Amino acid sequence: MLTVALPKGELLKNSIRLLQSVGLDFSAFLDSGNRQLQILDASGQAKGLLVRAQDVPVYVEYGQAQLGIVGYDVLREKQPQVAHLVDLQFGYCRMSVAIKASSPYKSPLDFPPHCRIASKYVNCAREYFQSLDLPVEIVPLSGSVELGPITGMSEAIVDLVSTGRTLRENGLIELETLYHSTARLIGHPLSYRINTGNLCELSAKLREVALVGV
Repeated sequence: MLTVALPKGELLKNSIRLLQSVGLDFSAFLDSGNRQLQILDASGQAKGLLVRAQDVPVYVEYGQAQLGIVGYDVLREKQPQVAHLVDLQFGYCRMSVAIKASSPYKSPLDFPPHCRIASKYVNCAREYFQSLDLPVEIVPLSGSVELGPITGMSEAIVDLVSTGRTLRENGLIELETLYHSTARLIGHPLSYRINTGNLCELSAKLREVALVGV
């Protein structure tokens, strides 16, 4: 049986709508009274797993799910060994460097060497500043990274931005965009090669649907 790893949070509703368009119904996950983390699709064709977004590629990489839906930001940070199948064209956001609006910096290249940068995306932040050949100290935080510059713990942050409202309400501004992110369909490489559960055909259908929008 085909197993699909679905992300909790902002991508879930559109992920379920997309899968419904190709005949897989995991809408029970949207029921506020539902506490199940594993359900059968209404037709009995597939099983859905509801997991944290950061864990979706882990379940796919280790073969506990043949398909998964997750943001490109997670894939870029974790670099899992999975097949990148389809850009699903929803969940648009961007990875950005942000600073206090009162900061004098006009570019990340203006940052002093060995300054502190706070981020949940440690690998992405490190990779970016290495590309600038600017030595910095990456401060790993798991939430509320905006407090880094506010408290003076860091000169800047590297974080995911959608509308920018949280930054504005905390007196921060975007300085540079590292990359743009959307939801992606990923697959277990071996399962995709041997077409487990008609994985190739299903991926092709999802690609068609994504092109016209969910």
